[in-house]
Amino acid sequence: MRDSAANGQPTDEREAAEQEATVQKTSLLALSRRSRRAEEQSGSSESGVETAEFAVPTPEAGEADPSEGAEMTEDAEKRQGFKHWRRQRPFIGGVMAVLGGIELFFSGQLDLGNMQIQFGIEGLQATVVPIAIVVLALLSIFRPTHHVFYGIIGLVLAVYSLIGVNLGGFIIGMLLSTIGAILVVAWMGPRGPKESEAAEGETA
Repeated sequence: MRDSAANGQPTDEREAAEQEATVQKTSLLALSRRSRRAEEQSGSSESGVETAEFAVPTPEAGEADPSEGAEMTEDAEKRQGFKHWRRQRPFIGGVMAVLGGIELFFSGQLDLGNMQIQFGIEGLQATVVPIAIVVLALLSIFRPTHHVFYGIIGLVLAVYSLIGVNLGGFIIGMLLSTIGAILVVAWMGPRGPKESEAAEGETA
């Protein structure tokens, strides 16, 4: 009995020591796992901060870019300014007379190989008359105070181009210049903002 008791005591001590060793190993493993998780979490949080610092904010679909709005307002202001400038002068008649003068000028310069087409008096007036019509039309646009004078002279030259400049630029240039000169002469002067708004309301 004593031998068995003597033999039993060291076995119990060994088992207790082994249990303590296993408990210590498991606690060490748990601590190492916890430290690894903490390191991983800190690294992910640092990387998230870095990406947040270097991330470029992108505008959402619903938000409007302020630069586009500024450009649109500038374009609208330019259009309004051009409309106001156009209403203060015989713009349409002057443009038509300019187009007619250009057509008259190039109609006298037709050269088809060895054949040159020319009707009427050939010479310097085939160049001078179209240039004079263009200059008068531009003067009526940029100097509208004397629009009647410029329009009458332009009308006379446009009618004369039927004889002097290749049948009036095959009649097309003469018609454009004549209609433009008539519109320049018939222009009623600059309109104020109230008159222009009333005219727009009537047309609408």
